Amino acid sequence: MTERRELPRALRDAGLLARRRFLQQCGFGLGALFAGGGASSLARAAAAPGDRLAGLRPPGFGAAKKVLYLHMSGGPPGLDMFDWKPKLKELDRTLCPEEFVEGKRLAFIKGRPVLLGPPHGFKQVGKNGSWVTELMPHYERYVDDICMVHSMHTDQFNHAPAELLLHTGTQVFGGASMGSWAMYGLGSMNEDLPGFVVMLSGESDPTGGKSLWGSGYLPSHHQGTLMRAKGEPILYVNDPKGMDRSTRRATLDALGELNQLEFERTGSPETLSRLEQYELAFRMQASVPEAMDITRESEETIAAYGAKPGEKSFANNCLLARRLLERDVRFVQLYDWGWDIHGTNTGDDLMDSFPKKCRDIDQPIAALMEDLKRTGLLDETLVVWGGEFGRTPMNEARNGSKKLGRDHHPDCFTIWLSGAGVKRGFHYGATDELGYSITENPVSVRDLQATILHLLGLDPYQLKYPHLGLNQRLIGPDDDVAQLCEGILA
Repeated sequence: MTERRELPRALRDAGLLARRRFLQQCGFGLGALFAGGGASSLARAAAAPGDRLAGLRPPGFGAAKKVLYLHMSGGPPGLDMFDWKPKLKELDRTLCPEEFVEGKRLAFIKGRPVLLGPPHGFKQVGKNGSWVTELMPHYERYVDDICMVHSMHTDQFNHAPAELLLHTGTQVFGGASMGSWAMYGLGSMNEDLPGFVVMLSGESDPTGGKSLWGSGYLPSHHQGTLMRAKGEPILYVNDPKGMDRSTRRATLDALGELNQLEFERTGSPETLSRLEQYELAFRMQASVPEAMDITRESEETIAAYGAKPGEKSFANNCLLARRLLERDVRFVQLYDWGWDIHGTNTGDDLMDSFPKKCRDIDQPIAALMEDLKRTGLLDETLVVWGGEFGRTPMNEARNGSKKLGRDHHPDCFTIWLSGAGVKRGFHYGATDELGYSITENPVSVRDLQATILHLLGLDPYQLKYPHLGLNQRLIGPDDDVAQLCEGILA
């Protein structure tokens, strides 16, 4: 039997403090709420080598087992896509009502601007005659599976704070992302792949940065794993030169023993996170290359998505998202940058940039939705599409620009949901005849967060984690702020 050396007193004291902190977390966190107490949960977690945190997770009991979140970074112009306003078209280039700007704080608009009707045509599609821009001809293939919400609103009008609020529950850095909360509450469904995967497209990362899929104050193994469609799917996951599979296994076994000793001394949950991350990385070396190789798909499938193997694109990411959902990845998030349609130049205007962005997403989403429906995945997956805020019904004309574009508008915007637990072929909420204010069934960012967690089978009011003396939650500290959007539930 290996002899244990006595630790110096300073290290013993530090371990005692860490252990005390961990047991406090178990007493007031998710383990106590769902697993009947911290000490027994910890014992079960430590005893399960395949999943040391399984005892701290409740079983899923919601309509949705998985989430696919399609985030259009920059704030897509709903008035030019899904929220058809004939009156706005009629009053195109006339002065906006004074109350639109009087006493209001806008990001870039100065003075009293003119109204801007949609410069591209609309058409009605689907069984219910839903309106959609003519720039998205493939939308009609899945419109009857969509629950359109026209009455979203937020209290942030700049990109980074609005994205952070939407995805992490706070407009400042340090919050835990929605995918991380799903992982903390439900755990992974595939032990060989990350439970929370993120992929990027467009010419830049989302403005909110990597914090949008970070774990914040939650244990670090719940953070999103960024995968790439071009090059190595995950950086540094492969073994260095000179190390084979057996050597890596022996190394991890040794590290596991050391980390287990550290865990017994300190009780730190981050030690368990290290163990989980090392082991998952080892398993991913075999599973990730296969899952992320779209050349394994048929030529017909690749063409249906408009994908191009080896390139970075939203189309590739949609095809990869389907492959990951098939392999039971719990939370898949696609960020597509380039929707900040201000009209300052051809790179961000409604006549040049906007049609291109519509083409980028139209065919891939249609192919993805058809695949999800055909395979039955849509019945267990919640799909969410949207941006961080909306756009004004007025033309921005920043610095006298002659290009067409819209300023940031937090007061109302459109998103859509589909799949598990939500109504299909349904429209919820409404805005006024110019698309400036909500007139029916407002839905806040908090409401959306609460509804997504609810559909996953999690109680958004009880899902919490102790940090900085507070029980942190995705929906924020006040119970009366977030309300379930029951009107969209199937």
